Amino acid sequence: MAPAAPGSLRCRLPACLGLFQGVLLLFFVLFVSYDEHADAASQAVDADPGANQLYSVFPFFQDVQVMLVVALGLLLAFMPRYGLGALAYNFLLLNFSMQWALVLQGLLYHFHHGKVHMGLHNILVAEFAAVTVLISIGAVLGRISPFQLLLAAFCEIPVYLASEWAIMTWLKVLDVGGTITIHIFACYFGLGMSKALFRPGKQLRLRKENPTYQSDLLSLTGMLSLWVFWPSFVAALCQPGDAQHRAVLHTILALSASALTTFLASGLLERRGKLSVGHLQNASLAGGVAIGALANMMITPAAALALGSLSSLACVLGFKFLAPFLARRLGLLDQCGIHNLHGLPGIIGAAAGAVAILLASEETYGHRFYQVFPARGPPGGNASLAASRPGAKPGRSASEQALFQAAGLAVAVGGSLLGGLLTGTLLRLPGLAQPPQQLCSDDALYFGIPDAAEASEPDGPAEEARLALKERV
Repeated sequence: MAPAAPGSLRCRLPACLGLFQGVLLLFFVLFVSYDEHADAASQAVDADPGANQLYSVFPFFQDVQVMLVVALGLLLAFMPRYGLGALAYNFLLLNFSMQWALVLQGLLYHFHHGKVHMGLHNILVAEFAAVTVLISIGAVLGRISPFQLLLAAFCEIPVYLASEWAIMTWLKVLDVGGTITIHIFACYFGLGMSKALFRPGKQLRLRKENPTYQSDLLSLTGMLSLWVFWPSFVAALCQPGDAQHRAVLHTILALSASALTTFLASGLLERRGKLSVGHLQNASLAGGVAIGALANMMITPAAALALGSLSSLACVLGFKFLAPFLARRLGLLDQCGIHNLHGLPGIIGAAAGAVAILLASEETYGHRFYQVFPARGPPGGNASLAASRPGAKPGRSASEQALFQAAGLAVAVGGSLLGGLLTGTLLRLPGLAQPPQQLCSDDALYFGIPDAAEASEPDGPAEEARLALKERV
């Protein structure tokens, strides 16, 4: 099949973005209005609902914005020649996915009397949906074109919303910090997409993807910023009060334990006791991933510390042993190690949540378990609180809820793998401008930047071939 003309390749991304933004603008003109009574609970008191929501939600919203726009982009900038792409496309995907999720969640949960009613909380929840895209893309970072990135995000958001509905609304799983619904889903969606998109043995790691001192320093700065703001991410959708307070405390303890355990494990496993910067960039955050499934539960501080240490150790071992094994045996490409940071700690956190539920007792909490810890629930409101309302059926026992936690984990893994495989198959279709392997992870392919290699004369046949191929693409 003849390659597409260079002009059509250049216009594909602007045309896609223009069409998407135009359709959304029309949708907003016709169907979207502001929600004047966004916080139903605040209507019962003498307070302005808009001000109530602003003061309660906006501080968390700001922290999450800094995490996603700045910190996560820096964390992904570990490849020396793809720093601009990591930062810029992370920013692009966040906005694209947030707007797409805002529309779909509005139609599903906030469509009343012919209008979608939107408030600040809706945007926060939409950004949580966008997080799944930003995590999943880490598996194929630098290996697909911007047009493919947008197509992957367009496909992933509906699959995520279906998975979230099944887990949170139908199964009523307890997962206030998104360990199951966000981290596990995003991880296995990304791995499924990578498996379908790339053939085993054809996508070996490129030399230019190896981090340098400067790129590692940039990525480490991103990790430190994520570490600081992570408690806000976990607690943002908690019920205000004691549950939110517990979520913040448990997350801080889990992250602190992860940091210490990372230095310990990396020093023991690496040659001559030297620390791996890759371990520090990832395993230090593992406790924040794992604690989300039980952050608002009445666990002990020791349990939060233990969970942070265990998840960090699993992440380091994953980078050291499991990731090379999967790459060698399955040909699995995982550019950012999302399986080690989001998959393994996520599974540990989901299992810990089920164990914490099994250890709960009615004598301790005074109620049936599900009444004490309502799930985060769908973006539409308080459907998960139905069990505690007058006249509702009694809540589940601890053993029943633990089984539903396991079922939620299975739904997240199975649904995300299937969705990722289908999306990866779609991205393999011809004409989607996937870059050739020798030009992957290179900002010069998509950004107008000074290139010393192009400014000087080519120093050999290989360089001449590379520049000729870049011009054709």
